[in-house]
Amino acid sequence: MKGKPAICLKEVWFRYRGFETPALRGVEYGQEAGEFAVLAGRSGAGKSTLCKAIMGIVPTLQRGEMRGEVYVLGRGIAGFRPFSVSRWVGLVFQDFEAQLFSTSVELEVAFGPENLGLPREEVGRRVRESLEAVGLEGFERREPWTLSGGEKQRLAIASVLAMGPPVLVLDEPTTDIDPLGRDDVHMAVRELRERGHTVLLVEHDVGEVEDADSLALMSEGKIVWKGKMGEAAPELLTSCGVRPPEAWALASSLGIPPAEPDKMASDIERLLGSKVERVRKRWEARRDTDNEVHGEVLLEMEDVRYSYPSSGGEALRGISFEVRRGEFSAVLGPNGSGKSTLAKLMAGLLKPSSGRVRFRGGPVRPGEVGYVFQNPDQQLFAPTVWDEVAFGPKSQGLSEEALEEAVGEALEAVGLSTYGGRDPFSLTRGERQRIAVASVLACSPEVLILDEPTTGLDYEEQKRMMAFLEKWNLRGGTVVLITHSMWVAARYARRCIVLREGEVVADGPTREVFRRKELLRSAHLKPPFVTQLGDRLGMPFLSVEEALRAFKGDVYAPIPG
Repeated sequence: MKGKPAICLKEVWFRYRGFETPALRGVEYGQEAGEFAVLAGRSGAGKSTLCKAIMGIVPTLQRGEMRGEVYVLGRGIAGFRPFSVSRWVGLVFQDFEAQLFSTSVELEVAFGPENLGLPREEVGRRVRESLEAVGLEGFERREPWTLSGGEKQRLAIASVLAMGPPVLVLDEPTTDIDPLGRDDVHMAVRELRERGHTVLLVEHDVGEVEDADSLALMSEGKIVWKGKMGEAAPELLTSCGVRPPEAWALASSLGIPPAEPDKMASDIERLLGSKVERVRKRWEARRDTDNEVHGEVLLEMEDVRYSYPSSGGEALRGISFEVRRGEFSAVLGPNGSGKSTLAKLMAGLLKPSSGRVRFRGGPVRPGEVGYVFQNPDQQLFAPTVWDEVAFGPKSQGLSEEALEEAVGEALEAVGLSTYGGRDPFSLTRGERQRIAVASVLACSPEVLILDEPTTGLDYEEQKRMMAFLEKWNLRGGTVVLITHSMWVAARYARRCIVLREGEVVADGPTREVFRRKELLRSAHLKPPFVTQLGDRLGMPFLSVEEALRAFKGDVYAPIPG
């Protein structure tokens, strides 16, 4: 029942063993029973540590110095092991793959309820309902390791839902899930709230959960703001490393209330009055050319098919397209549609079951096509950043002088030139992602393929990563981006390739593809808010900046009378 505290942290400090700086600095936080709260902030702000403190993982499993008090449902959890706390709190880790260990999806979800000693019939019911809630019905017999990244994330969520804890703590539970899949997970969270569960959701994209009861912002180990969702100013969100929802950013700049696309489009038309047609003409005249002409063909996919030996079915079915020099393309599609498989084939890491993958008319050779993994930790292994970045060019036989130059230029390109002596695994997720990119860049590839490079990064890190890729592309590099982030694809990619069930269902200029709402929905995708808004105004924008330039002029000056 609301009004009673479900989560309460009083003056909580925590410093991990071996670290000088505390991860939590006097955190004061309270959440009522039945409240759906969102926790946001930049990477390293302490969000994950706060989640672990609620579960009792720190300091019992991850050692360190801790002060303060943590209460769950009125109980002080000091001295309790996480297994005991799990009866009250369910936690989905940010590193969701670390939670998976069973030999089938069904056994993974059943493990928790079985350990609670529940009857077989109740365990079966919870498994069915939890898998249905995350869209994994029919996957019961699959081995977890055969699932895509997004499907694994759904499975981790289902395994926690099946425990039925009154308090749920979800640490970025949708980072690898396609847009409509994220909607499904958020819908499941809302249903849990309606059933009386208390939910704390760590989320970078607060615009997707605008109906949450409250929002808390963290910075440098502290809660710096807590209030109702929608009351935080865009400037406050940005200062905390959180991307303001597009509706909020537009509304704040235009002096109108945020609303759904239809309502906001009507408000903007009233605001512009007789200037609407002039704005449309100016936008048409000044917008970037969508149909750009690029250089020669570098990569060719010709009727490519691929089947994983363990799954039996085809992951890719007759893929054909070309990638030209200087393109910046995004590959979009639902979880399990074949995006990562396609990327590995393009990079020469997999060989097609049939069809041909060619680079400049021949096979892909090492160093020609760089590939950055979805999870940078699967790519990093060396004791220092310098050794990590040097590994590829060293294997190519570069001289000592050329090697030093290649490593230095790669680290400079990603803004980490002073990190050579650091341990890669002591860095933040965003920094590790950039080290993975640098290790590929040091091999001087002509094409750079990145699999979900913004996953798990805060807004500042996402912008930094994408600004680097944009700059590298403008210098002549060719970029292929695998992503679920529709705003990233809209803002940076000039071409979009949409996969569905292993087939290409759309391929063209980003603006053109993003106007095909029904096709996108069939691929579990949806255009960004600003594109939906602009489409209703006859100006399908690809970014907030583009919309504001259209409405208010090049430097956001008032529209002349």
